[in-house]
Amino acid sequence: MEFMTGVKPEEALEIRDLLAEDMAGKTVKVNGTVHAVNDMGAVAFVILRKREGLLQCVYQEKDTDFDLKLLKEGAALKLEGTLEKDERAPHGIEIRIQHVEILSQPSEAMPLPISKWKMNTSLDAKLNYRSISLRNIRERAKFKIQEGIVRGFRDFLYSQEFTEIHTPKVGAKSAEGGANLFRLEYFHHPAVLQQSPQLYKQMMVGVFERVFETGPVFRAEKHNTKRHLNEYTSLDFEMGYIHGFEDIMAMETGFLQYMLELLKREYADALKILNVTLPDASKIPAVRFDEAKRLVSEKYDRKIRNPFDLEPEEEALIGRYFQEEYNADFVFVTHYPSKKRPFYAMDDPEDNRYTLSFDLLYHGLEITTGGQRIHDYQMLRDKIAAKGMTEEGLEQYLSTFKHGMPPHGGLGIGLERLTMKLIGEDNIRETTLFPRDLSRLEP
Repeated sequence: MEFMTGVKPEEALEIRDLLAEDMAGKTVKVNGTVHAVNDMGAVAFVILRKREGLLQCVYQEKDTDFDLKLLKEGAALKLEGTLEKDERAPHGIEIRIQHVEILSQPSEAMPLPISKWKMNTSLDAKLNYRSISLRNIRERAKFKIQEGIVRGFRDFLYSQEFTEIHTPKVGAKSAEGGANLFRLEYFHHPAVLQQSPQLYKQMMVGVFERVFETGPVFRAEKHNTKRHLNEYTSLDFEMGYIHGFEDIMAMETGFLQYMLELLKREYADALKILNVTLPDASKIPAVRFDEAKRLVSEKYDRKIRNPFDLEPEEEALIGRYFQEEYNADFVFVTHYPSKKRPFYAMDDPEDNRYTLSFDLLYHGLEITTGGQRIHDYQMLRDKIAAKGMTEEGLEQYLSTFKHGMPPHGGLGIGLERLTMKLIGEDNIRETTLFPRDLSRLEP
């Protein structure tokens, strides 16, 4: 009988192991996938793709009994050779091949030129062959940076004593309401896919005081734009005992600062591959909704057409205004009109036409919506009635407030949008592993 006693030490080394000072001249073993083979005649360069990047291996027929012609792009190998330093190679090291074992061979040629630095392939082609296109070094780097964003979100909130929760994505009622709901039958009962974990995370403030979640949300919006998806990943948090919605903005600012430092420190390779210049979040200006509209209207001679919401062009102009006037990459727009905010948004006690809420714009695109919530039971019921809603399906949610809740608020961040802006893409599908939109359900 065999017993598992923990993680087994690996015989094959990773790039970080090979970079140790005392490794040069030693015989080493590595695993990897053939990314490219550059046959120069007397010598060939076999480029392996590993989880940390590319590793250059040098093939000379006299040093091995292996036939180079057997190596195909996409083959998985176990390779043994002598490690040497070479500044011209990726990471400044290369392996002089002595022995090769093929672990698996592809049965077809690659449908995309993934070994090229830029594939110069249409977005549709990349998405149709998504698991293949992501093997390209630049495509893969986008999602390493996205990993860093999520990791920063989690690590920072853990440091602020938040509890991570996981809420259901199928429910009887949605937090946002409206027509943009995916409806389904759930064992002969009507149900919806959740547009947000909002109701659940508010309920959990009464349990843990500070909670967060990263998970999918669903919007049945018939948008077909470069900034919308029908399923995306939301980074949500909710916190109790706040003094005002400004506490939520301050917490998000802290997250952004932490995340950007983490990317700079531990994701430098991915940032370099994509030539990313990180934004500055050391201080973020905040401006009232109505004031922001007035400022851009006056500076850019643009008539205010919708007094209750920001049009995409207005968001872009607000971003431009604060970059030109304050050299700010981010700007909080506060006090959105009550007409455009959901029932749980706290109205401004000084003017109930507006709410104690905000959006965060990053280079002119909304990436966050948040604010203070109503924590009083009767006030919630009155707001539901004032919006012409019914309490059906909200009984459990309302019951939580009937039994007492602290002043609280929170936000939701669109992960794919934030990634898109951070790396300088202009289509959200570029920063979504497997996009779901009006026309795409596969792969």
